Amino acid sequence: MTAIVDCPVCARKTEFSPANRWRPFCSERCKMIDLGQWASGSYVIPGDPPDPEQPSDAPAPPPRDRN
Repeated sequence: MTAIVDCPVCARKTEFSPANRWRPFCSERCKMIDLGQWASGSYVIPGDPPDPEQPSDAPAPPPRDRN
């Protein structure tokens, strides 16, 4: 049985299978819209911005107490 999912961009029902080359999107258009949203910064993963003073290969500091 093939899963039917909502396209993350337009919510159109689409097949989530190897037969759908754009999965989980319904089309190349929706895939490119989503990519553009990431590239423009519209989607943001929450978290603290990186510390420019800390080298990227250094271990991460312990989490801060948020209370």
